[in-house]
Amino acid sequence: MFSGKSEELIRRVRRALIAQRRVQVFKSALDDRYAGVRTISSHDGSGVEAVPVRSSTEVAEHVHPYTQVVAIDEIQFLDDGIVDVISLLADNGVRVIVAGIDMDFRGEPFGPMPRVLTVAETVDKLHAICVVCGNPATRNQRLVDGAPAPYEGPQIQVGGSEDYEARCRRCHDVPSDQRYQTSLLDLLGSTPADPVVLTRESLVRRG
Repeated sequence: MFSGKSEELIRRVRRALIAQRRVQVFKSALDDRYAGVRTISSHDGSGVEAVPVRSSTEVAEHVHPYTQVVAIDEIQFLDDGIVDVISLLADNGVRVIVAGIDMDFRGEPFGPMPRVLTVAETVDKLHAICVVCGNPATRNQRLVDGAPAPYEGPQIQVGGSEDYEARCRRCHDVPSDQRYQTSLLDLLGSTPADPVVLTRESLVRRG
């Protein structure tokens, strides 16, 4: 979030329209922020009209035979079948433009995005700015009453700047994540008795 992905999708749709291509735009019906469910809107207020869909089947049913460009926003909210739909469209000469978030608030793969990235011919990964340290942000920090949301929360929760912040890996915080309650050595199943520490002197002797 906050990386400009919707702005970029809108820009590409507008360029396709300027080029007089026949374009259809879709978005997940779950996203009803900003200008409503029938518009793809960006944080800067720009937008394009879109058909809200709840499944990959709805996308397939709505695409017209004469369409040259299909754009889909918030594709992470759709089911895995969307990968087959966009692949079939591309195989039939349709230019497909999609935008989505590759990781959920936990920092884990989000919906069909891993497969979408695999079949894509071109991937442009945009980054926001971490609100804590100012470095490039790769994670979405979910907030509950201003505090980091627990790992056990629902994966899908649509929200804006009051619910999410852009964070880098180091500043991303997911309380109660049991994955990180175990040490790396415990995960590996062994504990070294005598840790090996390399010094400049030992390297010289080895040489």
